[in-house]
Amino acid sequence: MTQSLPKLPSPPSLPQLSWLPEPDTVQSPFTGWTRNHWEATADHWLEHIREYSSPLKASPRLPGPVTRDGERREGMETIGRSLLMAAPRIAGARGQDRLGLAAWYREALLAGTDPDGPESWPLGVTCKSPLLGVTNSIVEAANIAFSLHIAREWLWEPLAAGEKKQVADWLRHHARLEVWGNNWQLFPAMAEGFLRSVGEDVSGCIGARNVARVESWYLGDGWYTDGPEHSIDYYNAWAIHPYLWAWYSMTGRQDTPEGRRHLERLREFVGTQSLMFASDGAVLHVGRSLAYRTAVLAALWCAEISGVNPMTPGATRRLASGVLANFTAKGVGVDGPPNLGWYDEHLGSCQAYSGFGSPYLAGIGFLGLALPPEHRVWQDVDEPQPTDGPAAVRVLPDIGWTISADGGLVRLTNHGSDHSGLPVGGGTDPDDPHYAKFSYSTHTAPGTGTAWEDNVDGHLALLGSDGVASRRCSLRATRTEGLASGSVHVPQQYGKSLPGTAVTTVSVVDGIHELRCHLVQGPAEYSVREGGHSVAGAQSVQAGLTGDTAWVSNGDVFASVTAVYGWAEPKTTRYTGANAMGEHSAVPALSAQRSTNETVHIALHTLTRGQAPVPEALKAAAAVVVSGTEVFVRWAGGAQQAFDLRTFVPWDGQVGK
Repeated sequence: MTQSLPKLPSPPSLPQLSWLPEPDTVQSPFTGWTRNHWEATADHWLEHIREYSSPLKASPRLPGPVTRDGERREGMETIGRSLLMAAPRIAGARGQDRLGLAAWYREALLAGTDPDGPESWPLGVTCKSPLLGVTNSIVEAANIAFSLHIAREWLWEPLAAGEKKQVADWLRHHARLEVWGNNWQLFPAMAEGFLRSVGEDVSGCIGARNVARVESWYLGDGWYTDGPEHSIDYYNAWAIHPYLWAWYSMTGRQDTPEGRRHLERLREFVGTQSLMFASDGAVLHVGRSLAYRTAVLAALWCAEISGVNPMTPGATRRLASGVLANFTAKGVGVDGPPNLGWYDEHLGSCQAYSGFGSPYLAGIGFLGLALPPEHRVWQDVDEPQPTDGPAAVRVLPDIGWTISADGGLVRLTNHGSDHSGLPVGGGTDPDDPHYAKFSYSTHTAPGTGTAWEDNVDGHLALLGSDGVASRRCSLRATRTEGLASGSVHVPQQYGKSLPGTAVTTVSVVDGIHELRCHLVQGPAEYSVREGGHSVAGAQSVQAGLTGDTAWVSNGDVFASVTAVYGWAEPKTTRYTGANAMGEHSAVPALSAQRSTNETVHIALHTLTRGQAPVPEALKAAAAVVVSGTEVFVRWAGGAQQAFDLRTFVPWDGQVGK
């Protein structure tokens, strides 16, 4: 049934929380948030830790799930990660520690690192198969070392000689371990770096080698892959950049060529990452471990502390406060410890390694509190962040990403990151909904659970007679030229490449639109399906069909796909409990049968907030001419692009076998 497109009202205003100061719209006209709001939020979150404390403070038991490693590991993680928030709060107070945080965490550290104590933490083991124990202690050793570095005067120096030796022995054990070949390389290096900074024995440690490995994964524009495989995500912001920054500082190498090179990379990273935050503080929802939330701000604070931040102090606070205010307004950490999810709890978007203390890694995003209250970042009047102004587009060719901000949200076109490793959700195909989609945004999230099994949203699927969707899996090649970007993948199903198949996809962005063009090679018996963004809400999401357009709306966000070439049937699909943005979600999609072994399919993907485009505007958004595999696009605003789907992305041409 054909319906008219919906009118989108403004989202309702949210009530003021009683434990927060009143908004200060003079100093902070964009958010109303000042340093006082940050301190109040940190204190509120840290109070949750005390509320659920164990007798010796080292093993709090927060509400939430426990991983297979057990509660002792989760308690350790809770202390290690909440200390990331407590340390800058302590350091920025300059001895005015009215909550007694420093003494409290010193007690927790001593209880946890006491090898014979009733609340002793498990010692980590070298990461190799088969694993013979807990490895996560290595992560928390890094978090504790980082925190000790930030608040050394109040956390480390007051310890007695024997107490320092006990903590140092625990750190040194982890500094000598071999770890996974990704951002984990920096965890032993972090423990070693702190030990070196306080004159402790670091024999047998290999931090410099590990740092060199991570530096070798540099791509460009400030971004690294998270290991040799091509997975690009927020581990850049909350692990790679902050830990490299701290390591060069702790080892006295910040003024070496390598240290100065990293600061320049940090500066470039902040310049590009600053475009990934919408004007309302929403964060671009992509990659794994998203329950860490405000940890996305850590690299920004590192750049500000080091004096290499490309943003002004006022714009920095406006961006950071917008993010924290947005999560707080959505209830994160308000009535209890931050849960596993994005806004509300949503275990479907979390990883098996995440337990009840995991979300406290968000604390590293409070690093700015280490700066004193008189610092300009806390005193200057708010200034606009990059996405507050007119539409902005940033192309990152070395990464395969195009970031576009328009209409109050930010969209990421993804032709670079795949994270093709272990399968998600017990399947056989090694892809992940938070990496494998063609597009992500600040106001939508990929489908999980049943929606991920169906694999409709953000995907071009080949469908066999059993109706099971193919997977994108690893990318074979990528290319970016101007506002056009593309990639090639061999569709996979049941752990194997589909015989004789390959898909080349080219995306061209313009404002709120993306034209997504596919060259599908494979037996004609495979039909095809193209999905748009999954839009979610607390209540049922509107969905409908208007001519050749399938659309969905939650009253704030509108997403649609419009058939341009090679598509026959628009449709929508609904889910419950399958999206981190809300309980109810819906996806617009197109489908078509194929009559030859090589077919071209083009769809207009529209994503916006505010007033939904009228049907005529969608039809007139782009004029497209197709000749064989050659595509010519002229946008309504006059921009144009021409390319050949067969040759745009150079690759070896090997189809699935």
